[in-house]
Amino acid sequence: MKLHTLKPAAGSVRKKKRIARGQGSGRGGTSTRGHKGAKSRSGYKSKRGFEGGQMPLQMRLPKRGFNSPNRVEFATINVDQLEMFAEKYDTKTLDIETLVGKGIVKKKDKVKILGRGELSSSLTVTAHAFSASAKEAIENKGGSATVV
Repeated sequence: MKLHTLKPAAGSVRKKKRIARGQGSGRGGTSTRGHKGAKSRSGYKSKRGFEGGQMPLQMRLPKRGFNSPNRVEFATINVDQLEMFAEKYDTKTLDIETLVGKGIVKKKDKVKILGRGELSSSLTVTAHAFSASAKEAIENKGGSATVV
């Protein structure tokens, strides 16, 4: 067997349907599009989710839940992560400017400190919010938790 002798299996390759090439082709006239209507015309493009005028599925289904327009999103940092950042950047004070400067949080983020983990040294932490367990963990080690 050589590359130049290879052929596809018999009957596996068919000629492409040549549409709109005259009446003799059997696919002339309306060119397999049927008579009239949007789909028969050039430039037809269906909208996503359009069901021919029938009420679309996403509109038929019941809606659940509620999204509060006043919800405040926080970037969260745990107490054990604070410990890690303090050691990594060799500092005892962690405020929002420091966290933004080191690329830990984004400038527009509000920061909330959560209570997972433990501290081994005292830290001065400034953030937008603290969980009760985080505030307790920081203050138990002699540090301070200041809300902006």
